[in-house]
Amino acid sequence: MNAYGEVMNTVSKIQITTAKLLINGEFVESKTQQWQDIINPATQEVIGLVPFATPEEIQAAISSAKSAFASWRETPIQARMRIMLKLQQLIRDNAKKIAQVLTAEQGKTLADAEGDIQRGLEVVEHACSIGTLQMGEYTEGVARGVDTYTLQQPLGVCAGITPFNFPAMIPLWMFPMAIVCGNTFVLKPSEQDPLSTMMLVELAIEAGIPAGVLNVVHGGKDVVDALCTHQDIKAISFVGSTAVGTHVYNLAGQHGKRVQSMMGAKNHVVVMPDANKEQTLNAMVGAAFGAAGQRCMALSVAVMVGDSKHWINELVAKAKTLSVNAGHEPNTDIGPVISPRAKARVIDLINSGVEQGAELLLDGRDIQVKGYESGNFVGATVFNQVTTDMRIYKEEIFGPVLTILCVDTLDEAIELVNANPFGNGVGLFTQSGAVARTFQNRIDIGQVGINIPIPVPVPFFSFTGSRGSKLGDLGPYGKQAVQFYTQTKTITSRWFEDSQEAGEVNTTISLR
Repeated sequence: MNAYGEVMNTVSKIQITTAKLLINGEFVESKTQQWQDIINPATQEVIGLVPFATPEEIQAAISSAKSAFASWRETPIQARMRIMLKLQQLIRDNAKKIAQVLTAEQGKTLADAEGDIQRGLEVVEHACSIGTLQMGEYTEGVARGVDTYTLQQPLGVCAGITPFNFPAMIPLWMFPMAIVCGNTFVLKPSEQDPLSTMMLVELAIEAGIPAGVLNVVHGGKDVVDALCTHQDIKAISFVGSTAVGTHVYNLAGQHGKRVQSMMGAKNHVVVMPDANKEQTLNAMVGAAFGAAGQRCMALSVAVMVGDSKHWINELVAKAKTLSVNAGHEPNTDIGPVISPRAKARVIDLINSGVEQGAELLLDGRDIQVKGYESGNFVGATVFNQVTTDMRIYKEEIFGPVLTILCVDTLDEAIELVNANPFGNGVGLFTQSGAVARTFQNRIDIGQVGINIPIPVPVPFFSFTGSRGSKLGDLGPYGKQAVQFYTQTKTITSRWFEDSQEAGEVNTTISLR
């Protein structure tokens, strides 16, 4: 793990390093003139530098992937599975080291960083069962002496563009599934926190991924656009903001690529009067303010059905107990947001809520953390009496801000949620099976949690999303990922005995 800085006793002592490119199996220093600082969000300390790859370096990475595809696609499926088995063990062995670096560059708590890695690790584990997942179909005797079967074959060179908020989990959603299906891959990590991603990439090479099968380039919009338009890339997987995701989907689609784009969200939870109060409040507070609200599946809107005053008072009381501090400090509940720019945007949205008439029950704007006065901290913030025309309701805040709306009935709650343009996730808290069944059938959201605040599915199901939160038909893991990273070839065959005499000419399309 030496290539990306030795992890010292405290995160503030991480050696400043440069993020390398990975091209044809070699970690190389970029020759670019454009570099960006990697900054610890809690201290504003520069802990590394990331290059913006040159056009020549991008081309070299793609060419390497294209050359490697010819032999990698022929690699036996069991050999690919064994690499994933080794990779999952290496990640498990190094998880705490990676989590320390992840916390230093991203800001989330150590516990959340370890969870970030664990959820990605689960996808690697799922990739180990590719022998079953990539099986085709076979039917004997579709006509006299005729059989039909399908093959799930790799596409070629694929690419992934990942966000800052999950620098371990999201890359592990992408390159293991693509590679184990027989493709080669070019990864572009977030330029804000690429060091922990590169530690995972280093482990992937150690696990035995051959030269050229996995490549890494760093950068911003120019690199994204180059990947989306390059003729040798067959598929693009993206997770990130709505603006960038829409751009990626449109640009890559215009250039004939298969695209999955997981984008912004405005996740609601509907709380029925009969819900278990203590469990519901704990779940809501954790889902709204964990990871400083920087999750695409974070809870940002609570829809309270019926009399809710006592619920709201207790929710605010719980939120007040959360500790705001640097992510590596013990007992921290809320770490910093990723950058001063991100903090300014969150504060601006909180200000807009006040200006537009929402009731600010808990204000996290002026949080000061002793010893980390320069950190990008925002405390837990709660608004009541929010309306659907306010900015704090319409826009994804991506900070520790929870907005509350009150309605009288379940029907009103369902109508409200379905009217929102986003469709990533929604939760319902109730003790009524009838209410839960009605809700799950009528709600128009991709991922539904029943007494679950963040309904992210386990890897053998697919991350779905819907409407304004997703472009493209297939999700990033589970069976849908295998469909995304392979193409179906259908073969219809007939074999004749050597002694069989020729039959008559058949000018119809019948095979009988």
